[in-house]
Amino acid sequence: MTTNLPTYNRHAVQPIECLKAGWALTKDRYWLFAGITTVGILIASMVPMGILMGPMMCGMYLVLFRHMRRQPIEFGMLFKGFDYFVESLVATVLQFVPIIVLLIPVYVAFFAGMMAFLRRHRNAGGNPPSPEEIMAMVSSSLVLAGIVMLVMIVVGILFSFTYPLIVDRKLSAIQAIKLSIKAGLANFWGLLGLLLLNGVIGIGGVACCYIGAFLVMPITFGGLATAYRQVFELEGETAGSQPNPSSAAPAII
Repeated sequence: MTTNLPTYNRHAVQPIECLKAGWALTKDRYWLFAGITTVGILIASMVPMGILMGPMMCGMYLVLFRHMRRQPIEFGMLFKGFDYFVESLVATVLQFVPIIVLLIPVYVAFFAGMMAFLRRHRNAGGNPPSPEEIMAMVSSSLVLAGIVMLVMIVVGILFSFTYPLIVDRKLSAIQAIKLSIKAGLANFWGLLGLLLLNGVIGIGGVACCYIGAFLVMPITFGGLATAYRQVFELEGETAGSQPNPSSAAPAII
């Protein structure tokens, strides 16, 4: 494994430019990337506990990075992500740990509140709750849902570069996670903006008979790959292999 960790740029992620570059990166082979991202996500969701998520994510980034370097790509390269199975699985498990640890108290509080709410009205002879009680319950649920969403977003930002670093720099899971957290914090607001934009695009895709969510994935994954490229230098990339500046974001900001 690599011992000399790569350096990273601070405040380098430009969300809108990332999405523009994501489209510029994938548009010439759009249907190939649409097939790769769709199959990758479907396979990742087939096995519980995210066991196949890591290899599929690594496979998708592998193809995107090869395309950035102007190297040949094909659909079967998605499954080259299994070359990183162990490290990507460790990274996936460690990514779930903080989510589980932080969310268990939230769910416990929710169910405890729900049980107390039901018990109180059962003891009151089954009378329907008052509008004030209903509003209090709804408000509490919304607050807890907001906490869950906030935790998911923060973890997503901090782990944004984990799989790309495993693929591009051949780092171990622990090395990739540590470096991703540092680079994520150094580019927090840019990554937050990118994730929110990806979320809006994804919701728009779902609204288009759900299948649209799969059709926008090449752009969103291309945008995330570009964000990685803005923060880290893509390993083995030469000046001649970089895309035209007029159609994609620069590698280093």
